[in-house]
Amino acid sequence: MEDKQAKKSFKAGDVIMRQGEKGDCAYIIETGQVEILIEKSDGSTQQVGTRGEGTIIGEMAIVDEAPRTATVKALKDCTMLEISRDDFAMRLKSTDPVIQMISQVILTRYRDTLTRAEILGESNNYPPTEAIERNYTAQTDVVESVKIANEFKAALNNDEIDMHYQPIIDLGKGSVIGFEALMRWTHKEQGFISPGVFIPIAEKSGLIVEASKWAIKESCAALGRIEKAVGNTTPMYMSVNFSSHDFAEEDFVENLLRTINASAVTPEQIKLEITERLLIQQPDNAKETLQACRDAGMGIAIDDFGTGYSSLSYLYYFPIEVLKIDQSFVRAMYKEERSLELVKSIIGLGKNMGLNIVAEGVEHIEEARLLQDMGCDSAQGYYFAKPMSEEDVIKLLNSWEPVKISA
Repeated sequence: MEDKQAKKSFKAGDVIMRQGEKGDCAYIIETGQVEILIEKSDGSTQQVGTRGEGTIIGEMAIVDEAPRTATVKALKDCTMLEISRDDFAMRLKSTDPVIQMISQVILTRYRDTLTRAEILGESNNYPPTEAIERNYTAQTDVVESVKIANEFKAALNNDEIDMHYQPIIDLGKGSVIGFEALMRWTHKEQGFISPGVFIPIAEKSGLIVEASKWAIKESCAALGRIEKAVGNTTPMYMSVNFSSHDFAEEDFVENLLRTINASAVTPEQIKLEITERLLIQQPDNAKETLQACRDAGMGIAIDDFGTGYSSLSYLYYFPIEVLKIDQSFVRAMYKEERSLELVKSIIGLGKNMGLNIVAEGVEHIEEARLLQDMGCDSAQGYYFAKPMSEEDVIKLLNSWEPVKISA
C-alpha cells in the first residue's frame, strides 16, 4: 500500500477497514472493487454488498466516533481518494448548524436501521446502494473536488505552489507603491490550474487557512527582499487576500502579527484584502478582527467592490481603508455609460469618506487616464504589469521608469 497525494492503493485481498476498529477516514473509490462484510456474533461472515468506482466507503466513521460497522476487503486492485475526519470536520464546521445537526441525526438513525435489519432480518426493495451513489456522483463534482483538494494540499506541503505579485501604480506619480499577492499552481501533470478553480475548492475544504498562512509568510518575506534588492527608500506595501475561513480562526490576528514581526516589513506595509461576502457571513466577528488588525497598523481593503451586496453601512461599520473597483466595471467604462457612472460614484463615495481607491484590470492607457481624471488614486492591470515572480519584480523595479499617464 502506498500513500501519495492522499491517494491510497490496495491489492486484491487486502483488508481496507475492519469491523469494530476506530476509523479516521473514508475513501472514494477511483478504480477497482471492494466487498462489504458483516461479522456476526456467531463468528460467521456475511457479504452484504460490493462497491465500485465512484462510490464511497467508511463514511460513517468520519462523522462520529463510533467503531466501523463492517469490514471492507478489496476484490480487485484499488486506488482510492482519502477523506480524513479532520477534512470533513473542517467542512462541517463551516456549514449551517442545522446541516450539522441533520448529518448527525441521519447517521444515528442509519446505524439504528443497520442494527435492526441484522437482528430482524429485514429487507427492502430499494435500488442497490451502489447504484444510488453512482447516480449522485455523476451529477456532482464531488470526486473531482476531493481530488483537486488532495493534490492542492500535497502541492502546499511539497512547495509546489508559487506566489506572484502584481504591481500597484500611483496614478499621480506613475510609480510602483505596492503589490497584490496572488497564488499560482502549476500542476505536474495538468499544468497551470486557474485560481478560479483551486481557490474555491481550498475554501470549501478548509485548506485555505493553511494556504493563507503560507501566503502571508511568503509575501512578507518577498516584500522585504524586494525592497532590499532595489534599495527603495519609500516603503511599499503588500496586499494579501483572506477568506471567511481565516477569520474564523481564534488566533488569526496573533498568527498574522507573529508572521509580520518575524519578517523585515512592518504592519503598516500589509493590507488585508477581503470580500463583501466575508462581512455578510460574520459581521460581528469580522468587525472585531478587522479593528484589531487596524489597531496594529495594517490596512483593510474591500476587493471587487460593487459586485456583491454593496452597502454604504459597510463603509461606516467596518474599519475599511481601501476600496478596490472590480475590473469588470473598469473594462466596460468606454462601452457602457452605466459602468462609467458607477465607477465615478464609487470614486466619489470613497473620496468623501477619506478612503483610498484602487482600480483593477487596467489594460489600456485610456482607462488609466480616465480613472486619473475621476480622482482614482492607484491602479493595477496588464497595461502596467502582469502578476510576476519575485525575481521578475526585482528586474522590473530596477529598470522602472515612472509611467506618464496624463495626455
